[in-house]
Formats: sequence, structure tokens, C-alpha cells
Amino acid sequence: MFSLFKKKKTTTDWRGGLGVLHTDMHSHLLPGIDDGAPDVTTSIHLIKGLMELGYKKLITTPHIYPDLYPNNRNTILNAYAVLKDQLKQEEIDIDIHPAAEYFIDEMFAARLQKGEELLCLKGNMVLIEISFVSPPRELNHVIFDMVTGGYQPIIAHPERYAYYNYNKDTYEQFKHQGCLLQVNMLSLIGYYGKSAQDTALYLAKNGLIDFVGTDLHHGRHLDELQSPEMVDEIQNLLKNCNLLNSTL
Repeated sequence: MFSLFKKKKTTTDWRGGLGVLHTDMHSHLLPGIDDGAPDVTTSIHLIKGLMELGYKKLITTPHIYPDLYPNNRNTILNAYAVLKDQLKQEEIDIDIHPAAEYFIDEMFAARLQKGEELLCLKGNMVLIEISFVSPPRELNHVIFDMVTGGYQPIIAHPERYAYYNYNKDTYEQFKHQGCLLQVNMLSLIGYYGKSAQDTALYLAKNGLIDFVGTDLHHGRHLDELQSPEMVDEIQNLLKNCNLLNSTL
């Protein structure tokens, strides 16, 4: 989907302009295992684009979504090995770390109950996503189980769950439950629509954003990220939010 919003005029150069973030902690760069890069050639193209934006470290987070992308530790690490080998062959020096974006459902709750080791961004930090249609009934229990089990839940793109956009107290509640919030950078410039943009800007204004991620899937995302407007928005965001990307 392309943004329906007219871009503001700006003179900022995008090249290297996101280097201040150091780390992108949400992307779909591993080849052929979800709706991100379909092959390693595309993976390399996207990685080069992120490097040109100034990133020094990339944490790639393929979906673990049983009904659509039934990934597991093995499928993710195997795809990571393919990508690492290609990066070595092409002498591309970038720090890549494999993690996952876990879809919250009954199967994820069962993983927690079994004590299954999760793929973390760093330390105990786990990226989770929920349905775009309605919040899962087990969400509060899952968050509780994650926190008491020693994990730090990070909610991916909360601004895109439209059913929360009219009850913004929910975002404060997530924070009180022990969650951190990760906003998609492209939400700030209207890529996902006005509702998501308004909520992203609300979260930014109120200092509720802990991480920003590209959520990079394909070349269209990269084109939007490589815009001077995107750099301007991140610079504005840093004035209100203590972003933690560089700690990863």
C-alpha cells in the first residue's frame, strides 16, 4: 500500500540519516520463510538499503504465525544461515541477529506453559503481535505469563490495531502491565493510513514509544524509508521519546 498523504517539503538528506538509531529491531529479511524477502537476492538488496540509511545492526523478526507462517527455531536459524553465507560471499559487513515476531494465540500461550525457549531480540526481550481484527482473549494472561516467566514483551506496531485507536488509555495499560511499545516508522508518515498515523503521533507526543522499527518486507517499504520526510520524523521523535534501539 502506498501512502495517500502528500509528503511535506523538506531539504533533509536521507542517506545515513537513520544512523542515530543504530539498530533496526523489526524486519522480515530472512529469505523465503514468511511474507518478507522471497529469496536471498532480495534479502541482500534490502540489507544494502538499510545500511545506506545508516543502520549498523539488523535484528530480523520473521513471523511465527501457525496458520500462515508456521516457523520455528529451526526454520528461522536455517534461513539465517543461508543469509549469513551470502553476506560473507559478497563481503557485506553488517551485524545480523535472528529473532522472531510471535503471533499471540492459544498456541503461543501453550508454548509459554511448556517453557519453550523463545527467540529474543536481546536478553529476555520478545517481540509479539496480535490480530488486526480483534484483541485475543488470552492477551492479558499471556502478557502476565511472559512477565512472570522472565520475558520482556514488546508489542509490535500497536498503532496499527485500529480497535485500540479510540481508547488510547489501552497503550498506558500495556505499559503498566510491563510491556514496551514498538511503532512502525512508516506509520509516522501515513503509510498505513490516517488512523495509524494519528495514533503513532499521539504515542510520540506522549513519550510512549520505546522502539521504532522498519517492519521492512519489500522494496516499496524501502522506498518510503528512503525519504527525507522519514528522517525528519525520526529527528522529531527523538525530542519526545527515549528510544532504546541503540541499546540492542
